[in-house]
Amino acid sequence: MSKKHIICLLVSSIIACLNAQEPPTIYANYTDTPIVLDGKMDEDVWIKAKESNSFWQYFPTDSILAKYSTSIKIVYDDDNLYVGMKAEGVDSNFVVSSLKRDFFGPSTDNVSVVFDTFKDRINAYTFGASPYGVQREALVSEGGSTRNSFNPTWDVKWYAESTINDNHYTVEMSIPFSSIKFPEGSKSWRFQAYRFNLQSNELSTWARVDQSQILVNLGFFGTLEFEKPLKKSKTPLYVIPYINGLASKDFELNQTNKSFAYGGDAKIAIGNGMNLDVTVNPDFSNVEVDDIIANLTRFEISLPEKRQFFIDNNDLFGGYGSFRDAIPFFSRRIGIAKDSAGNTIQNKIIGGVRLSGKLDQDWRLGFLSIQNQEDLQNQIASNNNTMLTLQRRIFSRSQIGVFAINRQAFKEYDFLSEEDKFNTVVGFDSNLVSPDNTWSSNIYMHKSYQPGDNKGNLSSRIRVQYNTREWRIFSDAVFVDRDFRSDLGFIPRNGIVKQGSSVERTYYPKTGKINSHNLRVFNFMWFSQELNYKKTDHNIWSFYEIEFKNQSKLELQSRKQYVFLIDAFDPTNSEDGIPIPGDKGYNFTEWGVSYESNVSKPISIINEFTYGSFFNGKRLSYSGTGLMRIQPRFLLTLQWDFNRVVLPNPYPTANIVLVSPKVEYTFSKKLFWSTLIQFSNQMDNLGINSRLQWRFAPLSDLFLVYNDNYYTHGTIQPNFRSINLKLTYWLNL
Repeated sequence: MSKKHIICLLVSSIIACLNAQEPPTIYANYTDTPIVLDGKMDEDVWIKAKESNSFWQYFPTDSILAKYSTSIKIVYDDDNLYVGMKAEGVDSNFVVSSLKRDFFGPSTDNVSVVFDTFKDRINAYTFGASPYGVQREALVSEGGSTRNSFNPTWDVKWYAESTINDNHYTVEMSIPFSSIKFPEGSKSWRFQAYRFNLQSNELSTWARVDQSQILVNLGFFGTLEFEKPLKKSKTPLYVIPYINGLASKDFELNQTNKSFAYGGDAKIAIGNGMNLDVTVNPDFSNVEVDDIIANLTRFEISLPEKRQFFIDNNDLFGGYGSFRDAIPFFSRRIGIAKDSAGNTIQNKIIGGVRLSGKLDQDWRLGFLSIQNQEDLQNQIASNNNTMLTLQRRIFSRSQIGVFAINRQAFKEYDFLSEEDKFNTVVGFDSNLVSPDNTWSSNIYMHKSYQPGDNKGNLSSRIRVQYNTREWRIFSDAVFVDRDFRSDLGFIPRNGIVKQGSSVERTYYPKTGKINSHNLRVFNFMWFSQELNYKKTDHNIWSFYEIEFKNQSKLELQSRKQYVFLIDAFDPTNSEDGIPIPGDKGYNFTEWGVSYESNVSKPISIINEFTYGSFFNGKRLSYSGTGLMRIQPRFLLTLQWDFNRVVLPNPYPTANIVLVSPKVEYTFSKKLFWSTLIQFSNQMDNLGINSRLQWRFAPLSDLFLVYNDNYYTHGTIQPNFRSINLKLTYWLNL
């Protein structure tokens, strides 16, 4: 960087600091001149548009302007919002990990914009593009206060093109107003833009964000002002039909099956704030598989929702409760059921409706009703699954909400017990957040009802958090009654009281290779209602993390645990293993170290190694992820999780292995191929999923998917094999 460049940067930083307390404003010009989306930004309308280019560093520091300039211009017409961005760099060798849509942001050079269209500081839309014009979009919920607030599974129709030049790239975005929701007559939105500049290991934002906050925290936005008020958004009708041909063989039952299915979804815009989604004979087929996880705990684990029908406004339904302790509504429960032997199997959905969105700036409404099909052979009843939710924004960025959930059998069944005929849950949640996210709290009270069981059945929580640049402190208390039940929820443990707290202190060295380092201590205890509130678990975890300026991380760990086993338990899940005794307490301590290299490099790795006592024995664990990239088309990922559990005789000793390589190749921005192999000796399973996807039109796909599954106990034997061809098409009516 030249001396002139450095002097200009210092002067502009001083000037910007004088105005740092005032959120920035960007102005959008109205145009009736057509814009050709080519990534060049050479039309007169772009030349005349007002530019904003004062981006602040978010990493490695958060107190100076970005070293490499990013400029942004916004214009609009009656139908579309256009965003033009120019990102300067060292040269034209930008980092692009893939040509596939919805790329992982931290591993790719990219620019993104975020719109809080209702100015509620709680929900927002994100649109981003790489130097190759590859798109990604996401929904932001809960004020962007946690990493779980960012949901990249959302899909919507919009467009982006780009060009790469000697030392910069430009991106043009065209976002139809019909693809997002906003109040009619809007004169302004709250707005943010950010950039991952991997050439220089720099993250920057248009409106300054403190490093203690998540990058998309809605408390740190500026303003987007329109030249004239926005007109009422068009209310399109989208119809998304599908056809799916499947051929499969079940080797265990020696059965061959060929089937042809069809159905579809419809999306109907209701006003400027609401969506009505309708699904008929939906096909949630296995075109994308879940990750296998090695589970050495006594409790169920949850996996994220990937089905588009449930994604839009998902936080309105799934944001109640505590995701670690008790969620009253977990959409992945719909479409699966337990058969007469207690095995979890897929259960066909007949159809459903889902109404969700904004009534105005302060009120949100959600209603969902889905009917599943009966399966008499497996003794599964036809149930109606319904949820009604209403949320109200209070203060600047807080909210309260109430809900009612009901799962009810559609008719009488001989195999259905009285207590399983229906399950109802009602509740109230409060999420209070200060304007700058320094203070936040969550309080909820939920109650369940089922036949002959209306007393007690409560789940409740109080959590308070204090978060600044140097300190993060929280305290959490949760109660889940032993009889609290939500058939459509996720509740890993019943009959517990949990109390926990954490203190974290972060330091920011002024010189050297270390960007920050922090010390975190967690203290959590669980008490059993069944045992007269006897303490059954106590975890004291300590972490010391160092974050380097090259974006790599090193962490040292200490985990001290106490577990009182109520029942005998075999942590190895061995077929003939003798469980370690129950009605007994166990103290054990593990030590660990983890290292994460810079994920933007062509080869990167994440490692974690732990060793120590484990119940009445020892455990050695080594897990990690390795990535090799030949940009922008090829990506090889290898995940592994190895656990050696050594218990004293006569209890089992086992090596638990999970290996999962994945190969991805992007032929173009429209044609992708991936193959995932997953092997788990804990589940005696080897699975292969190979998928070819052709996005022949916006949000319209042709999938060719091959699945192969093997038992690996003793000898490798085929279990299930299938191939299916699925076509979906997005129609605008």
